[in-house]
Amino acid sequence: MMCRLLRVPEHPGTVSESQAQRLFSGSILLSALRCLLSYVVLPVLTPLIGAATSVSAAVGLPIGLVALYFDARGIRRFWLADHRQRWMITGIYAVVMALVIALVVGDIVHLTR
Repeated sequence: MMCRLLRVPEHPGTVSESQAQRLFSGSILLSALRCLLSYVVLPVLTPLIGAATSVSAAVGLPIGLVALYFDARGIRRFWLADHRQRWMITGIYAVVMALVIALVVGDIVHLTR
């Protein structure tokens, strides 16, 4: 079922494990950057420079969408590599993606008010 969802061919292994791990590191870093900006940097900086609070949502929304895209690509890479820990990595990605989706939805709600 997971292979069909991710469009992984019947005989995976077309991607090396090092490529999958490199993408994992990059996409998790991007998701962490999104959270760091949302909860630490922008809440502190925007009031200091007198910017509106919608600035953080306007910056966070595109970063969150890019992070989700790379998270989805990362999951697929692990499945293409037929990595032995692909289920565990998929679970980690799912948790990270759920957090980023919550932030993206919050940004959309904030921007539409």
